[in-house]
Amino acid sequence: MADLSIKIGHTTFKNPIFVASGTFGYGTDNPELVDVSNIGAIVTKSITLNPREGNPPPRIVETPSGMINSIGLANIGVEKYISELLPIYEVMDTPIIMNIAGSSITEYIDVMKKVEAVSSNIVGYEINISCPNVKEGGMEFGVDCEMTEKLTRELRNFTDRLLIMKLSPNVTDITAIAKSSENGGADAVSAINTVVGMSIDHKTKKSNIYTTYGGLSGPAIKPVGLACVHKVFNAVKIPIIGIGGMVSSHDVIEYILAGSCAVQIGTANYRDPGIAEKILNDLNDYLDEQNLNSITSLIGAVKTYV
Repeated sequence: MADLSIKIGHTTFKNPIFVASGTFGYGTDNPELVDVSNIGAIVTKSITLNPREGNPPPRIVETPSGMINSIGLANIGVEKYISELLPIYEVMDTPIIMNIAGSSITEYIDVMKKVEAVSSNIVGYEINISCPNVKEGGMEFGVDCEMTEKLTRELRNFTDRLLIMKLSPNVTDITAIAKSSENGGADAVSAINTVVGMSIDHKTKKSNIYTTYGGLSGPAIKPVGLACVHKVFNAVKIPIIGIGGMVSSHDVIEYILAGSCAVQIGTANYRDPGIAEKILNDLNDYLDEQNLNSITSLIGAVKTYV
């Protein structure tokens, strides 16, 4: 059997199949449907300094080959995250990556400092600077190189754990934001977050989403994700975690060939909470069929014409 382990920073993961923030709750919701100890890591839903109710409904709509969401970072807040979830993570045999969102550098720092001040076994942080479905915060960092580098550098001062910056495709040049993350001291970047989208009911002539625009995810954005990952792979030296539209092991392999060292399964979790395990099994079979000893041999190995 091939070696599926991958390394990001100083942390080794047993395999490259993670589940994406916002699509798997806090990682404790479906124990009867999936054995999370088999997957590489859980990225928990975004946590902010204070609890958030999120945007009013309707805030999710299915679209051809995907869905649009405008949840608005609804979450329990960092204090409840610390008191209720960190103790559960202590007994879970799966690496936990905490996703943090904020509306200012101070808020991001305050969340991280609170978590760093207590004992926990989380392996790192994914920093959400790319959320397109809230009116304030997040996204302003993800579209500005200087702000991205400043935020990354500030957060780097407060933790030795993995620091992963989550990149938006809704920018002029995603490689510039990736470089800023690298310059600021990030251990890795994850790409991509959702693409800005809109859905309209032709019968009622109304928007299907309360906020008008939301984040498009699912198979529809896979080509965008692959292109972004490949561009970033050729621009930075830090690892990339690929996200966007994966529903099979073939999709995962494509992302790894484009330059990802690991991937996050997202929207597919809504249809099948156990899909990450199934993809992992199929990935094992593929590597055996190809007589490959290690998953890392495929990273960035795509053959292009130019």
